[in-house]
Amino acid sequence: MPQRMRDYNYRIAETYGLPVTSLVLLADDDPDWRPNSFHQQLPETTIEFSFGTAKLLDYAGDLQALAASDNPIAWVSLAHLLTQQAHHDADKLYAAKLYLTRLVYQHDWRERRIIVLLNVVDWMMALPDLYQRRYRQAILRFGKEPTMKLVLSPMWQSFVDDGIKKGVKQGIKQGIEQGVKQGRKQGRKQGRQEGEESGRKKGAAALFERQLERRFGALPQATRKKLAQASLEQIEVWSDALPTAQTLKQIFG
Repeated sequence: MPQRMRDYNYRIAETYGLPVTSLVLLADDDPDWRPNSFHQQLPETTIEFSFGTAKLLDYAGDLQALAASDNPIAWVSLAHLLTQQAHHDADKLYAAKLYLTRLVYQHDWRERRIIVLLNVVDWMMALPDLYQRRYRQAILRFGKEPTMKLVLSPMWQSFVDDGIKKGVKQGIKQGIEQGVKQGRKQGRKQGRQEGEESGRKKGAAALFERQLERRFGALPQATRKKLAQASLEQIEVWSDALPTAQTLKQIFG
């Protein structure tokens, strides 16, 4: 990671032609891992690069301060720390996600910021399907509270839209399943009909081809191709013209 920081600093400075300050936010759970510099020693060359760091784990002991802060970065940091502390426990993760969702509406933030932060927590704190359904039901319940209803309208609408999408998706799935069943039945019937039609066509084409060869000798490739591509009705029309035709051109035009 330290070398990547050096590389990023150099490439950004090279691209924009401006001095660059490098800072890294450490989000891991190892309290002892705190890289803050890159050093490379080569013959006649020494590279030294240092950068600032902040460790989210350092704030784990003061979650209340993060919750009280009006800085949205503090809220995201709190979401990250609560996710770490849940250790993939669905019950703990569900409780933390619901707590953070309530918390976001206690700040005087713009609607757009609220939506962005809720998208962040939804991505960061992914719940199993059962718990996600419980979470949404809980949101809709406290969204009916008089003090929450208006500010929850964007989220409420997103859940309604999501429900509509799921309903449409389920309807399409059921329609496809029903269509497949009907299609199989219709397909078998149509397949038999098409098979019979194809058989009659091949038989008529083979018979007509033999008649032409007896009359005119070996047939050109172009004539064979026409026969292969012709419909049964077209073959019958050509057959009617055979008795009086003196050349292949008089039959096929």
